Amino acid sequence: MTEPWHGMSISRLAPRLARREVSPVEVTAQLLQRIRERDGELHAYLLLDEAGAMAQAREAEARLGRGEGSLLTGIPLALKDVMVTRGLRTTCASKILGNFVPTCDATVVARLRRAGAIFLGKTNMDEFAMGSSTENSAFGPTRNPWNREYVPGGSSGGSAAAVAADLCLASLGSDTGGSIRQPACLCGVVGLKPTYGRVSRYGLVAYASSLDQIGPITKEVKDAALLMAVIAGHDPQDSTSVSQAVPDYAAALGQDLQGLKIGVPREYFGPGLDPEVEAAIRSALGTMGGLGAEILEVSLPHTEYAVATYYMVAVAEASSNLARYDGVKYGFRAEGRNLLETYLNTRTEGFGAEVRRRIILGAYILSAGYYDAYYKKATQVRALIRGDFEAAFRECALIACPVSPTPAFRLGEKLADPLTMYLSDIFTISANLAGIPGISVPCGFSSQGLPIGLQLLGPPFAESEIFRAAYAFEQATDFHCRKPPF
Repeated sequence: MTEPWHGMSISRLAPRLARREVSPVEVTAQLLQRIRERDGELHAYLLLDEAGAMAQAREAEARLGRGEGSLLTGIPLALKDVMVTRGLRTTCASKILGNFVPTCDATVVARLRRAGAIFLGKTNMDEFAMGSSTENSAFGPTRNPWNREYVPGGSSGGSAAAVAADLCLASLGSDTGGSIRQPACLCGVVGLKPTYGRVSRYGLVAYASSLDQIGPITKEVKDAALLMAVIAGHDPQDSTSVSQAVPDYAAALGQDLQGLKIGVPREYFGPGLDPEVEAAIRSALGTMGGLGAEILEVSLPHTEYAVATYYMVAVAEASSNLARYDGVKYGFRAEGRNLLETYLNTRTEGFGAEVRRRIILGAYILSAGYYDAYYKKATQVRALIRGDFEAAFRECALIACPVSPTPAFRLGEKLADPLTMYLSDIFTISANLAGIPGISVPCGFSSQGLPIGLQLLGPPFAESEIFRAAYAFEQATDFHCRKPPF
C-alpha cells in the first residue's frame, strides 16, 4: 500500500527523499491526484500546474540521484497567487489580471527553484490581498477544511487551507496586516510573518509597500524554519531588502525556554475577545510558563489606534500602487469612447467591490487638503505604535497574544459589514505597522472544533527566538498533530 506522503511535514519527508525511499515523482503525483479529487470541496487552488510540477519532480529526482539535492529538493509547495511566476498565470485573484502571464519569477520563487522545490500551483486569496476571509476573490471563496461552512481566513486563505488539508507540504503567503498569521490560525497550521526587509518583495504584486512581507505557511514550526533559510536574505532587486546575514534558524529549535521573558499585552485582553480564544491563550501561557519561561504583563498603549492607522496607511499605498492597472499596458481592458472612459470602465469592471472601496478611500486620504489630516497623522501614530513595541521589548524577549479575536466565522457572516471584517485583524496589524516578526502556532480548539492560534511577536530580526519559543510550545502539545475531518 502506498504511504500517504501528502500528510507528511517537510522535515519528515526530506530524509526519505534523500535516502531514495520515495521519489519526488511519486510524491508529486500523489498530491496532484489528491488535489484533483478533493480541492473541489475547498477551492484552495486557482491554478494547478500538473505538467510543470511533474517536470520539476523529474528534475528533482535526477538531482537527488546525483547527490546534489538540498532539504527542499523534491518538496511540493504551493504559492499564493500574488507572487509572479515565469510563464505561469498570476492573477492576484482579480479579473483585471485574469490573463496576466509574467516573464520572470519573484525572488522567493527563484530561490526555491534553485533549492529544487516543486510548485504545484497558485492558491486562492482575497483580491490583491485585500481581505480577511478569502471571500473577496474574483473566482469564488475558499472554504475552511475544518468546517466548509466557515472561512479559512485571509488574505492567504487558499495557502493556509491547502496546507491544512494536505494539498501541499507547505506554501508561501504574504502578510500586510495579518494575512499569513490569521489564516494559519483559523486553519490550524503554522504561519510566520518575517521582519520587514528580511525576505525580498521583488516579484510580490504590491498592495501596501511599507507593510507587505512574504512568509511561510507550514504544518510544523521546523518546516517554517527550513523554508525561511532559503527565502530570507538580501536581494539587490528590492530596495527595502536588508543586507544582514541569515542565521541558521533550525539551530534555535530544541533550546529550552528557561528564563525567557515573555510579555503579555494587557490591551489585547478585553471586550471583543472570544472567551474560548482567551482560555486557549491563557492555557498556552501556562504551558510556556511550565517550560521555564517567565510570563509578565506589558503595555502597548496605542493599540486602540492601530486599526485606524493601518487602514489609513494601507489604503493610501494601495491607491497609489493600483493606479498602474489602466487597461493599457497589460491585463483586462474595457473599451470606452475616450481614454478617461476606458480607464473608468476598466477599473469598474476589473476590480471587485472591496478593492474599489480601498482605492477610493486611499485617493481621498491622499487628496489635497486631507493629506496632513489623515496620511501624515497616521504615519505619526505609526511611529508611536513602533515605540510601544520598542519599550515592551526592553522588558521582555517576546510578546505572546491572540492572533484572531474569534475562531473562524461563517462564510458571508461579515461581508455586509466591512468595519467588523476589518476588526478581525486587530491583533495582527500592529506588527506590520512596526515591521516586526510574528508567528501563529496552533494552541487549541473551540467548542465547535475550530482551531485557535497563539501569536508570538519579537523585535526586528528575532525570528530565531520566535522559532525557539514556538517549537518548544509545539513539542509540548499535540495541537499541530490534529488533522481536519476532510
